[in-house]
Amino acid sequence: MSHSSFAMPRLTALIKQAVPRLLEGVVAPLAVFYGAYALLGQKGALVATLGWVYLGLLWRIARRIRIPGTMIFATLAVTARTAVGLWTGDLRIYWIQPEVGTICVSMVLLASVRMRRPLVERLTLDYIHLPSFVLRHERVRRFFARITLLWAFVLLVNSSMSIWLALHESDATYLLVRTPTVAAVTGVAFLGSAWAFRRVLRRLQDAPA
Repeated sequence: MSHSSFAMPRLTALIKQAVPRLLEGVVAPLAVFYGAYALLGQKGALVATLGWVYLGLLWRIARRIRIPGTMIFATLAVTARTAVGLWTGDLRIYWIQPEVGTICVSMVLLASVRMRRPLVERLTLDYIHLPSFVLRHERVRRFFARITLLWAFVLLVNSSMSIWLALHESDATYLLVRTPTVAAVTGVAFLGSAWAFRRVLRRLQDAPA
């Protein structure tokens, strides 16, 4: 396979893939939590949000859609944090639990760069097939190292801000401020990463074989 035979998916196609996941994984659970909290109270909101996650899992099983390993892990994590939230009755603990895990993930990202095995490269290959000659190229290797550092920073900033809000603000303020802020920062980082990726591959295609 030559450089010219490889075609990078269009940015619009990547966005179309990301938007449904964003709606299912971020927007919908928040709407479920808000609605259930207004109607059923705190415990009802926790149970309803957990039910939404399992509903998505069962829907994929019923339609025989492949379930990503990350989704299974996320389901287990949500189950554990819901159990702790119900047991303690403290929403702040419910909010903080996943943020501590996210900070750990950011540390893993940093360590993967240090070991010269950027984790973002592995995650990208779950969604986009890249030929071996592309992955071996020094320019691509540098890109994945830098983008892994970027996402480690994004996760660390988002989680630190979320923990501060959970500890110092009301639950309503936490939801109203944290959700759009994290979505905006993550969205900008995603679009910037996709644009930079296309730019690197375009330069690779234009380079002499």
